[in-house]
Amino acid sequence: MSNSRIVSYKCPYCGREFEVEIWDTVTAASDPDLRDRCLSGDLFRLSCPHCKQEFMVQYPLIYIDEDHRFILWLSEKEAPESLRRTTGTLHEKGYVMRRCSTLKEFCEKIQILEDGVSDVMAELAKYDCFIEFVDNGRGTPEEITGVEYQRTENGIMKITVRCSDKGMSFMIPLSMLEEEMNQNPEIYELHNDIFPLVNADWIMSLFEEADGTA
Repeated sequence: MSNSRIVSYKCPYCGREFEVEIWDTVTAASDPDLRDRCLSGDLFRLSCPHCKQEFMVQYPLIYIDEDHRFILWLSEKEAPESLRRTTGTLHEKGYVMRRCSTLKEFCEKIQILEDGVSDVMAELAKYDCFIEFVDNGRGTPEEITGVEYQRTENGIMKITVRCSDKGMSFMIPLSMLEEEMNQNPEIYELHNDIFPLVNADWIMSLFEEADGTA
C-alpha cells in the first residue's frame, strides 16, 4: 500500500508556508498512477498557492515494485537501519534493492529494472559508450551533458550520449555486456541488502580502483 502525509513547506520564492502531500511509500502494482507520476516527476513537483511558482522537491521515498521484484530508496542518505531490517525476506526472494541519490537516477532505475535487465550491466554499458564516444573524437568529457539508458528490446540495449548540440545512440547486445562482466565478475559484486548506489560514480570508481588510480 502507498502511504502519504501532509506537511508544511516554505516556498523558496515567496517564503510563505503552505501544506503539501508527500509520499513515504509508493507501491507500483497497487497504484500505477503513482508509478507514472514518479517517472514523469510530477510526484515531486510542487506549486505554491500564494505566488503560483512551481518547483521540484526531492524527499525520501520508498518505491516498491512487486511485479518486477525491486525496491528503491530515494535519498541522498543511506537507507536507515529500520528499512534494512524489513527487507530481509525480500532479499531472499530475489528482490533488487538500490538507493538512488537523485530524481534522475530514480527515474532511470525504474525503467532499467522494469525492462528486466541488470542495472550493473546498464551502468557498464553507459560507461563503455562514454569511453567510445570520447575515444572516437565525438566530443570531450567536458562537452558531454548526459549518458542515458533508453530501453532494452530483443537482447539489445540502447544508450544515448548527449552533448549540448549533438548526441549519439549506441545499440549494444546484452551478450557482449555479459561477456565483459564475466571476465572480472568479482569487481561487480554488491551487498544488495544495504541498498547500494549503482550509478555513474560507482561504475567509474570500479575502473579507477582496477587501474590503481583511486
